[in-house]
Formats: sequence, structure tokens, C-alpha cells
Amino acid sequence: MEARVKINGTIISLVKGDITLEETDAIVNAANTNLAGGGGVDGAIHRAGGPAIMEECRKIGSCPTGSAVITAGGKLKARLVIHTVGPVYRDGTHGEPDLLMSAYRSSLNLALEKGLKSISFPSISTGAYGYPVEEASKIAVSTVIEFIRQNKGFNLVRFVLFSDKDLTTYRRALEKVL
Repeated sequence: MEARVKINGTIISLVKGDITLEETDAIVNAANTNLAGGGGVDGAIHRAGGPAIMEECRKIGSCPTGSAVITAGGKLKARLVIHTVGPVYRDGTHGEPDLLMSAYRSSLNLALEKGLKSISFPSISTGAYGYPVEEASKIAVSTVIEFIRQNKGFNLVRFVLFSDKDLTTYRRALEKVL
């Protein structure tokens, strides 16, 4: 059950699925600061994309929290992978919201700089990094919508959620922002 809205010429789509199967120009990887691969979305992207992605990550070296870097997509259907580092959630009072906003904004800016028309996001920081999905979804959706209202260039920004529960939470966040 996809949810979608159109803002400033860009479709924002929410789906349940596997981000490694996305055919958008780029998918976003919820990476760690060492770009070292790992569990969750990060591990799945590296497994599906093959060793070429890790080779490029090693050359780049690192990525600070709230920033983003880009590599080729390896064997993925998406041409490129934007690796961004979201914050580890402590209690929400240690700059986590600003860092999470920055992770989404940095990814979108990098995609625009590269002339990409479509991008797929996971729910950044809500797995191993422990960010509550309810709070993270509001930040994710509002940051993306604000960015799209200020910047033209994308045809599609998709959130690919892992579970029905996450999809429902993101759908509620989208309804509140609109």
C-alpha cells in the first residue's frame, strides 16, 4: 500500500519494501562513520551491491555524522549509493534531531549536485542506532518536504520502509506535515 503526494513537481512516495531492489537513480545507505559496512540496511546494501561499493568506501575513508558521500551502486539496480550517517540516539537532547535532519539534507544536496532525479531513503538511525521511529519519521518527512519546497530537480523521493508498522508511522507523519 503505497502512499504518495506531489509537492513542487516532486512525488514523495512511502512504500514497504527492500531498498536494495530500488531502481531509483540512487539509494541512501544508513552508514556508520567509518563506512565499514555493518548490519541492517548497511549490511544488506553491501551484500547486494558487491565488493565494488566497499572498495570505494575504503578510498573515501570516513563520513562524519550528519554528512553524506557517494559511491557507485555496484550490482544494485540503483546506479549510485549515497552513504549518510545518522545519529546514535541517546535521549533526544544531544543534538540528535539536528544531526538526523542534516543526514537527510546532505543526501538530498549531494543527489541534486549530481543531477539525480530520483532517490530512495530507508528510515535512517531507527535500527541499530535506536532512534524512535515516531520521532525519526516526523524529522525525515518534514526535512524532505521542506527541501523539495525550496529546491526543484527531483521527480521522485521515496521512503522504503522495512515493516508495515514503520510504513503506517511514516504515513501518519506525512499526513501531519501536509
